[in-house]
Amino acid sequence: MSSQIVVLGGSGEGLLDRLRAVRADGDVPLVGNDRWPAAHWDAVRELAASRPVPAEAAWATQTSGTSGTPRIVLRSAASWERSFEAVSALLASPGGADAEQRILLPSPPASSLTLFSLAHALAGGPRPVLPDSADRAEATVLHGTPQALSAVLAAGDLPHLRTALIGGSHLPAGLRAEAESRGVRVVSYYGAAELSFVALDTGDGHRAFPGAELEIRQGELWVRSPYLALGYLGGPGPVRTDGDWMSVGDLATLEDGVLTVHGRRDAAILAASATVIPDEVEAGLRTLPGIADAVVLGLPTDGIGALVAAMIEPEPGAAVPTARALRSLAATRFTSSHRPRIWFEGPVPRTESGKPARAEALRRVQAGEVRRCA
Repeated sequence: MSSQIVVLGGSGEGLLDRLRAVRADGDVPLVGNDRWPAAHWDAVRELAASRPVPAEAAWATQTSGTSGTPRIVLRSAASWERSFEAVSALLASPGGADAEQRILLPSPPASSLTLFSLAHALAGGPRPVLPDSADRAEATVLHGTPQALSAVLAAGDLPHLRTALIGGSHLPAGLRAEAESRGVRVVSYYGAAELSFVALDTGDGHRAFPGAELEIRQGELWVRSPYLALGYLGGPGPVRTDGDWMSVGDLATLEDGVLTVHGRRDAAILAASATVIPDEVEAGLRTLPGIADAVVLGLPTDGIGALVAAMIEPEPGAAVPTARALRSLAATRFTSSHRPRIWFEGPVPRTESGKPARAEALRRVQAGEVRRCA
């Protein structure tokens, strides 16, 4: 009998045992998020049952990409297992072995970030600690997003934390410095659900993950490694392959071995006078005083294609800046074509892996659910 995708609820209680049981039956687990609306659960279940599953598939994750439409990424067991040794070395405590490692996983199990660590645990990796676990304070390692690291540092309730493996989105230099000042070694990485680990940054820029080869072709990043996914269930999606090489369309540069990723080509905003890469504008906005985070959107506009807009999330306790103040600040960072023309304020929505959820942000803006800066 061929294997099938088994969609599991995202509740943490007993999840590791449920994953182990599905894998023991030769099936492919896909963990959902209990916060998904019913329509999204239905769409994922329908997609999971719609096509045959390749014999080598062992794990499945749901990714919505920039469109918000669910896709299922399939990967073999070996594609993650081959990276376990390198990840274990990254997580090892400085100076040698210690007591059993416990890895805090704040992101939902539906994210590939957390599911990877659960798969690692099944193979003898660090014992997983989910956010509501009674032994949360015993965590020695964190695998999560920059937002999770910031929350952990603010709470100050993990006295045994020694290492943080951070992915999903941009890690501000100040956050790394704060963690390291408290004795927490930080390793950030760039990756994707389809590519797994691609590059690591221990403080001197992102460099190729052990076993990964990187190339820039016409401005896009291509990766060859033993960690690549099999592809999507039922279709190619945004992934392109060329022999052993794979690309998800990320724009990047590679200089002296240091990788800089500028964002997805398919997320580009086609404004009247320029092509605007949201990630680049977001990175600049995060450097402005009083702004904790930002997401940049293209608002469809007749005659010009799209108008560049930004939703800002102020620093805790900071006053919400006026649109006039934001325009003045943006003028010091960006050329005219890249400056947001309309400003909104509210918490930045994120995907399960920690990336800005631009499709959801655009929906909230168009539905009038976020406040426009006066």
